[in-house]
Amino acid sequence: MSKTVKLNLDAIRASLVNTQQNFDKINASLTVERKPPSDGVIDNIMAGYAKIDEHFAKGVDLFKVGNSELLLELTHLVLFHNSGRSKEENKSQFKATEKHFYEAKNGGIGSLMEWLAVHEKSNIWQRAAGTFTHVLSQPQLFIEGNHRTGSLMMSYMLMREGHSPFVLSYENAKHFFEPAELIKKSRKKTLDEYFHLPKQTRKFAKLLRDEQTKHYLKK
Repeated sequence: MSKTVKLNLDAIRASLVNTQQNFDKINASLTVERKPPSDGVIDNIMAGYAKIDEHFAKGVDLFKVGNSELLLELTHLVLFHNSGRSKEENKSQFKATEKHFYEAKNGGIGSLMEWLAVHEKSNIWQRAAGTFTHVLSQPQLFIEGNHRTGSLMMSYMLMREGHSPFVLSYENAKHFFEPAELIKKSRKKTLDEYFHLPKQTRKFAKLLRDEQTKHYLKK
């Protein structure tokens, strides 16, 4: 585990804003159009990056047994950090997400932990990409926010190996959204998928490896 990695949050925000500003061009390249991120969505995602940076600085392992509530906190941040929702609405949504997270058949946190145990010796690119695939495929790990929370989970895993986080950009958006669209239509259903990375997961692993840049890390 690297002790020196710290996120350059200003650079990450700048990339997300640039992505937002060029989203019409991004949509023109996609098979399925997506809604551009609002300023509020970017603020929420940045709260998520700040949180994984904080966890990393404190040496917290998000995937350690007993820390699963920290993953729930991440998805709540990326969805509702600046939403202005009432405490009652927040509590109700969190409880529903929590129930799904722990109880979804073949798709809850238990299933993800089993997958990670099977792939413990795989390289970091495969483990991070496979985690994202597991979050996004059906049944998804969270009720909402799977793309965003999955990206943060991948980023945290990469940081622990001394690598740069994954950050959505104008340049990589098509290579992120196109395989993600196929993955979210697939289901976790066969034992074989536990051992062999699907084609779209391999594409993500390559994207993570190719996207490595120290631009998102503080010197």
